[in-house]
Amino acid sequence: MPESDEILFKDEFSEPAHSPNSQTTTCGNSWKILIVDDEADVHSVTAYMIKGIDFLGRGFTFFHAYSGREAQEILREHQDMAVVLLDVVMETEDSGLRLVRYIREELNNHTVRIVLRTGQPGKAPAAQVIVAYDINDYKEKTELTLDKMLVTVISALRSYHFIATLENNRRGLKKIVNASSDIFERQSLHNLSSGVLHQLISLLRLRDDDGCRYPSGLAASNVDGQALVLAATGTFAQYVDQSFTEVAPALVQTTLAQAQSRQHGFFWEGTTCAWYFKSQTGAENFLYFEAARELDENDQSLLELFFANVALAYDNFFLHREIEETQKEIIFHIAETMECRSAETGSHVRRVAEYACLLALKYGLSEEEAEMLKLASTPHDLGKIGIPDSILNKPGPLTPEEYRIIKTHVYRGHDLLINSPSPIIQAAANIILEHHERWDGHGYPQGLQGEDIHIYGRIIGVVDVFDALSNRRVYHEAWTWDEVFAYFREQRGRHFDPKLVDILLDNREEFQAIWERHNIAGGQLT
Repeated sequence: MPESDEILFKDEFSEPAHSPNSQTTTCGNSWKILIVDDEADVHSVTAYMIKGIDFLGRGFTFFHAYSGREAQEILREHQDMAVVLLDVVMETEDSGLRLVRYIREELNNHTVRIVLRTGQPGKAPAAQVIVAYDINDYKEKTELTLDKMLVTVISALRSYHFIATLENNRRGLKKIVNASSDIFERQSLHNLSSGVLHQLISLLRLRDDDGCRYPSGLAASNVDGQALVLAATGTFAQYVDQSFTEVAPALVQTTLAQAQSRQHGFFWEGTTCAWYFKSQTGAENFLYFEAARELDENDQSLLELFFANVALAYDNFFLHREIEETQKEIIFHIAETMECRSAETGSHVRRVAEYACLLALKYGLSEEEAEMLKLASTPHDLGKIGIPDSILNKPGPLTPEEYRIIKTHVYRGHDLLINSPSPIIQAAANIILEHHERWDGHGYPQGLQGEDIHIYGRIIGVVDVFDALSNRRVYHEAWTWDEVFAYFREQRGRHFDPKLVDILLDNREEFQAIWERHNIAGGQLT
């Protein structure tokens, strides 16, 4: 049929094409109305009767089906159909009623409004049909004057809009619950900011029929006096890891200033929205985005609820980080105390930590795990706090009894830390216990062999010996680099994990560079 919503009469124009996708008007964000009838005149007259009308600023797109089967095809493709004007008798006497069951039960679509229209009321009596079938209105074709047709369609659209809004809000709340679970699991500030931005964009794309482009937005945090863009999308993607104050346009700064002045830190106007939150630890957080459509009051309610959860997530992150920083400080102080008690020179604890992080990354551990190992390695000699100075700082060889006493330091240190609930301190306890084990099983205290030794213990076993050999100790002078690396080649697969030795030998310059940065006294560079 011609692509027009003009009335079509048999004696003036050709009939509408019998195609399941036949439409009389197309509008980007219009209400979708499906006319299902086996008479072409009904399609033409119906489209003409409500031509030029709009509801809530949106026009109509008409879809035409001439049988129940054609209607099924259209409805499968267009799940957002608003109204179905449905004839009862078509290819069979109950085609329309069977389509109702298909819509409600097979498609599980309870949102679309179904108006049953019949020219043969005796085939489907209203009293029976309205009870037995999930329809929303029943009309005889002879009673549908222009005014009554408008009332019927607008009433159906009003009901559809109300139900769709409730469904959108339900979906929005579900997304907020899922988003809250997701963002609380983020373990770095970058990941948290990226997760919040991602979930926010997902939340704003609730309506499948909006046809919106992907929104642009950015998330930034001001930590230690510097605000950085940690996550961004759309036109702001280029600003990631840059200073927020330098890259943010004036509009962004103005909008965020509005959010900062609001009681709950949330501001929206038209298509833009901004959020500001200051955590309990003093860290400032900013979020700004631009949607492709204006935000309504329903969006505002959902966003306020979403940001309330986001504020909790940020607070949780910064408080958790503060606890971790406190733990790190305590662990380093304990380790430094042990280093000061020993007569050995140099920053042994810090060098071992740096070596361990580098070796872990080269081995393939994640950055997060390597950083944890770096910290957990620092108290690896904690148990020596219970060893007498006469043994700990003895310049000559130890007697068998003294060596037996020295070996007890692994149990002493392990027992001091093992009951802590902190994952870092738990890792430190296991490192203390296993870093003197050997790949060939001849180490102590348990005689573990090969990969039965945790990778943390194997890594610290390598870097602890590496640092001990390359620096002066009370019982020996520092070895030359050639001597150090020759020893590791000799002990590959015996004392040490062969893969870790290979990494050390292949990256010797990087390990030597760490030695140079942290070496205070003793050692050599030959």
